[in-house]
Amino acid sequence: MSINERLQELEEMRETAKLGGGEARIEAQHKKGKLTARERIELLVDPNSFEEFDMFVTHRSHDFGLEKQKFLGDGVVTGAAKINGRPVFLFSQDFTVLGGSLSETHSEKICKVMDMAMKVGAPVIGLNDSGGARIQEGVVSLGAYADIFLRNTLASGVVPQISLVLGPCAGGAVYSPAITDFVLMTKQTSYMFVTGPNVVKTVTHEDVTSEELGGADTHATKSGVSHFACENEADVITKTKRLLEFLPQNNCEDPPFVESTDPIDREDEALNSIVPDNPNQPYDIKEVIEMVADTGTFLEVHADFAPNIVVGFVRLGGRSVGIVANQPAVLAGVLDINSSIKGARFVRFCDAFNIPILTFEDVPGFLPGVDQEHNGIIRNGAKLLYAYCEATVPKITVITRKAYGGAYDVMNSKHIRGDVNYAWPSAEIAVMGPKGAVEIIFRKEISVAEDLAAATDAKTEEYRQKFANPYIAAARGYLDDIIEPKTTRGRLIRAFEMIESKKDSNPPKKHGNIPL
Repeated sequence: MSINERLQELEEMRETAKLGGGEARIEAQHKKGKLTARERIELLVDPNSFEEFDMFVTHRSHDFGLEKQKFLGDGVVTGAAKINGRPVFLFSQDFTVLGGSLSETHSEKICKVMDMAMKVGAPVIGLNDSGGARIQEGVVSLGAYADIFLRNTLASGVVPQISLVLGPCAGGAVYSPAITDFVLMTKQTSYMFVTGPNVVKTVTHEDVTSEELGGADTHATKSGVSHFACENEADVITKTKRLLEFLPQNNCEDPPFVESTDPIDREDEALNSIVPDNPNQPYDIKEVIEMVADTGTFLEVHADFAPNIVVGFVRLGGRSVGIVANQPAVLAGVLDINSSIKGARFVRFCDAFNIPILTFEDVPGFLPGVDQEHNGIIRNGAKLLYAYCEATVPKITVITRKAYGGAYDVMNSKHIRGDVNYAWPSAEIAVMGPKGAVEIIFRKEISVAEDLAAATDAKTEEYRQKFANPYIAAARGYLDDIIEPKTTRGRLIRAFEMIESKKDSNPPKKHGNIPL
């Protein structure tokens, strides 16, 4: 065979591999509103930057007629590329090939790019669209999943891992995305569950659709499994690119700095009046975040899950910063089980990847109730406390209004290694709200008063004036300064610049035992 014939053979095999399961299956994929594995990669990465690995890999199984169904690439496209000029490693499952089912060789391809990502120190992006384990391979396919899970776990906190769930993701397949740092799903075309609707109906007699059981909206609002529920695949890819802009390549690097034209000392007069005079009246903490951050940089994460706490990324003077903020517009900003878990996971991610943390605090405490207690608000609330205590990145807190009880301690107080702690003049720092405190402290005195309501109101105001303010905490050094709200942006940028090179450490240990 001549060299030209060999080159022609190579080209023909490449073209065959690029067709995946063939034109008919590609058309079926498109009819479902889904792109192919290669089309997704093309949209995600910089033009002409994708270097593919293992295009000619095929499975090794001979059972149940699989020897007659061999496809080049074996249902997953893997390789390296650049996104916005920065290296990434990725795999994209091909549903047109045996439903994207995971085989031994399919797993080996994924493991290879994950191993390379760890050696190089670059993010791993998984585009998931798979019917699950290849049943014909039996336990081999199960072991192949575990090979991936191990790498997900070892890579955790070393390189960022992002999962794009763009189709079915069931059974063992869900645990790889679950270990990764961020999960993005498409509405109506993707779902995740351990057992599908048919099994649920058989076991529990519950009638439920795939979308209700494990669709993007379900996981974005109820379970918290998905960080982003996106309108379509283009939206998923846009958000993935934006997310990567805030992240370092690995745990040994700092996040990328982007020059900002937004003035450091920009002041917004609206901040001086955004906190209502009535302490029980809500306001939207996202407006505070937007006014303080570099214009247009706020990317909220987990927006639809536990909305009583807000987490996400901003830039402050060009610096990537993680935001954790109580949201007084939802449940008065109270901490409950879900918000504690959401906040803790985000804080730990930022700490793992050297992203400074900014906390906006307006919290009346932990949510009371039988349901919360029985479902472990103590254990789950402790996760957020643990995460803040453990974090060694630069940490700044701004108390905008309420900081009551144990929640004051939890939200990055000075006592748990908050580096710079500010308060607005509207801050109320106390063991509990004035009314509750008065009912305990002055219980006997009020009970004998002629006008019970008037006596209560008078003592409440007396307590508010004496204790529900930031000055006692400032007098003890628990606050570094009380600042005018409109100056918050400049104060924060200069503070983060000041503590950028801080060094903090935890005692030597294999790892702590977070209250899971």
